[in-house]
Amino acid sequence: MKASVIANKEYTISKIDDRVYGAFLEHLGRAVYEGIYEPDHPSADKDGMRGDVIDLVKKLNVPVVRYPGGNFVSAYNWEDGVGPREERPVRLDLAWHTSESNAVGVHEFADWCATVGTEMMLAVNLGSRGVDDARNFLEYVNHPGGSYWSDLRIKNGRKEPWNVKMWCLGNEMDGPWQVGHKDADEYGKLAANTARAMRMFDKSLELIVCGSSNSDMASYPDWERIVLEHTYDHVDHISLHMYFANRDDNTPNYLGQAEKLDTYIETVASTIKQVKAKKKSKKDVYISFDEWNVWYHSNKKDREILEGNSGWPHAPGLLEDIYNFEDVLMVGLILNTFIRRSDVVKIACIAQLVNVIAPIMTEKGGPAWAQTIYYPYYFASVYGRGTALQLVTNSPGYETTHDKNTAFVDVSGVHNEEDGTLTFFLVNRHTSESIETEVSLQGFTNASIIDHQVMTHPDLKAVNTAKNQEEVAPKKGTGAKVDGDTLSVALPPYSYQMVRVKI
Repeated sequence: MKASVIANKEYTISKIDDRVYGAFLEHLGRAVYEGIYEPDHPSADKDGMRGDVIDLVKKLNVPVVRYPGGNFVSAYNWEDGVGPREERPVRLDLAWHTSESNAVGVHEFADWCATVGTEMMLAVNLGSRGVDDARNFLEYVNHPGGSYWSDLRIKNGRKEPWNVKMWCLGNEMDGPWQVGHKDADEYGKLAANTARAMRMFDKSLELIVCGSSNSDMASYPDWERIVLEHTYDHVDHISLHMYFANRDDNTPNYLGQAEKLDTYIETVASTIKQVKAKKKSKKDVYISFDEWNVWYHSNKKDREILEGNSGWPHAPGLLEDIYNFEDVLMVGLILNTFIRRSDVVKIACIAQLVNVIAPIMTEKGGPAWAQTIYYPYYFASVYGRGTALQLVTNSPGYETTHDKNTAFVDVSGVHNEEDGTLTFFLVNRHTSESIETEVSLQGFTNASIIDHQVMTHPDLKAVNTAKNQEEVAPKKGTGAKVDGDTLSVALPPYSYQMVRVKI
């Protein structure tokens, strides 16, 4: 079986915004406590942050981390997480039926972000709170001094403001599970008023309004249209969320969900254009896909806590999906989709970063390790910076519930002009056949292979564990070659590959 790809230097999509490789940390389960923060851990730094987790995060080169939620933020009082730890209150978190100690708040999170080399993307509570609390939080975080909230920050140990630019106006407000759930009209008005107030403080802020929680919501896509009609002139991005599952254990259909993702993005992009035209606006609004990942492995295990049968535990194991090799392929497909839609998707955050549906897992007092999905995320984040190429792919395909002709070969290409490289990320969705793939490098001269990484495994359900941390891991590839202006590579069945070419 064969496939062909044309990569022409002049045919590009967009410069990729580095923030498309962002991540997310919520006060949920063991994401924060025992995830990034475990003061008694042997690797903990002076702030109580796990050094082994810091090392794994640094390797990912994460550009931005969204915080503190998520469903958690819709009943969160940010003031609870500042000031002396011994004076911070314990609160009940309705979203996840747990207790929150508030031992970590914005100060601790900001210091951790500085340590790992990432930017903060903060969310305000528009569920149980509103305009006043959003503007107060903004003043606390960003004002130099001489006002009530900025002086309180200084009193609490941080003299200089953090100057956070990215702010989320609530979270999943279309969802009836959300504390303070609103309809599109009600939320749109509140978000617009909040955005206006925040822009009165600083016109240069990047504001993200809530879009749909998923594309199966009854309110989608009317939600996007109504919310944007209220907020278009005041925001920069609209958020989308999507999680991927293989509950019926049908791998071909599971991997076909990437087509559903692409349709979701295209529909919202079209809605943005519709509202822009209606308002006769010259400004553009983009998509922040600030929650995405595979999520289904842990659902049954989580039920007891989420239904309230375990009381109000602090930082219990929740949403701890153990990812397998099959999920490597799905995550690779998602990232390829974001690269190909870099014209409209400017921010994306894998949900989440540690322990909770995450590429990194930890044991309390023990090791931290990379889950299977860590690797496609790593390759895309580190090597997927540059300009997305408008590839022309000709591949045989198959029918799924999401598309009549889902290509077996899924590929994205990135041209990094600064370091003179082309990087291709390739997934073969075929169950049993290797596909010989040729990439025509048009306009790129003197090409030579500089890296070739392959991920395959005979068992789709193979996982990494604390004792066997590299059961599923990339291996150096063989056989990729460049002959003249043609790159040739064989794609084994159910495989993920990265091929880098010096030009």
